[in-house]
Order: sequence, then C-alpha cells, then structure tokens
Amino acid sequence: MALQLVQVNFKARDDSALGEFWAEALGWGVSSEGPGVTNVEPLGFDWPHPTAVCVDVVTVPDPETVRYRTHLDLASTSAAHQAELVARLKDLGATPADVGQGDVPWDVLADPEGNVFCVLEPRSIYRDTGPIAAVVVDCADPRGLARFWGEATGWTLHEATGDHVRLRSAQGVGPYLEFVRTPDEKTAKSRAHLDVLPYPGDDQALEVERLRALGATPVDIGQGDVPWVCLADPEGNDFCVLSPR
Repeated sequence: MALQLVQVNFKARDDSALGEFWAEALGWGVSSEGPGVTNVEPLGFDWPHPTAVCVDVVTVPDPETVRYRTHLDLASTSAAHQAELVARLKDLGATPADVGQGDVPWDVLADPEGNVFCVLEPRSIYRDTGPIAAVVVDCADPRGLARFWGEATGWTLHEATGDHVRLRSAQGVGPYLEFVRTPDEKTAKSRAHLDVLPYPGDDQALEVERLRALGATPVDIGQGDVPWVCLADPEGNDFCVLSPR
C-alpha cells in the first residue's frame, strides 16, 4: 500500500492572487474546485501523476503565522536562466529573503504572502524535474522522517547523508522530496503542508490506519467536518490524506 504525493498546500489571505503568482512562476495554469481554493498545475495535466507535485492555495481566516519547514526549490538550467527567473519572479511580486543562508549560489525569495522559496543554481540532478526541483522539509532527523515518508508514499531513496536525505517517485520522474536537518523546532502551525491521495480502489480509512502505525498522529487544525483526514508526521508536520476522487 502507498499514497500519492499530489500537492503542496499553501494557506493564504487571497488564494486567487497567490495562485496566480505561482502559476506565472511555474509556467502552469490555474483552476478552482470551489470558492477560496485555487489549484495550480501544468497545462493539460492529468491529475494526479508523479511527473508533477502541484500547488493548492486555500484562503483561510488566519494565515499570518509563517513557518518555513516546508518550501519549494525551483530549478534553473543555466546561470543566465537562474538570473532571468529571479528577475521575473521579482517583477511578479517576490522579494529577497534572508533566512540565514549566508553566501550561497542559490537565491532565497519570498512570495507575495511571505512564503520563502529558493531558486537553485543549475544542478544536473534536477535537469528533468520540471520547474519544481524539490519539495524540501526541514527536520531534526532527516533519515527518520524520510523513512516515514518513503513508507507513506512508496518513494525511493536517492541520496542520504547525515544532514540531507533525498527521495523520488519510484517511476523516477517529477521533483524530489528532500529532508534537511535544521535546529529549529516546530512551534506553530505551518502555512504549507503536503497532501497525499489514495490510489484508485484503495481505502482512505485503511491508509490512515497504516500511517498511524508508521508514527503519524491525528491533529486538529480547525478543519471541522471535511472529507480529508488531517494528521501530523513523526516530527509534527501537518499533512492531509485526501478522499479518493
């Protein structure tokens, strides 16, 4: 059994405006499943598919708490492309951000609502990922958290060091899911979290039971009566198990 990692969910003050930013940033299109929700995905994309982890932007009443434990790394193909992409993102409303990165070859920016992301220098490992090179999760124990998410999604190990573990879809396509050691502890709700989806024919309740056996715990983030299930991974990062479509 496994779940599909389908999207990164951003809480927002204005889902439409933030969704349009990310659509322009990634060269993707937008759609909506209802008021207050903007879906950002590749044009002509047959959702879900491991070639892309999409972006889902949801308006909520209190999105002000900003935590950076989950963020996006964007790929570039050359130094010129990196510079061009950063300039275009700034024109769209992104701003430079200082998260203590020091002198690094990548650019750290914040989207119009303050969510931090990175524009990476060209790296051969990301040459075929699409515009999102990686979904990055800060954590205390990269190997332990990667084991949980590998079991949860069936994604396979591509690289592991003491401070950095990289997973990718078993099909070898799409962005990477990366876990990076950081000393910061989770002390507040995150504005970004992962959403996973059962495969067709699989049972949501059984998948939730399996995740809890792996170390996930139920969490109340004010979701109320909804068809998805909110859980926290072993380091307390919120995520949602969506209902099969």
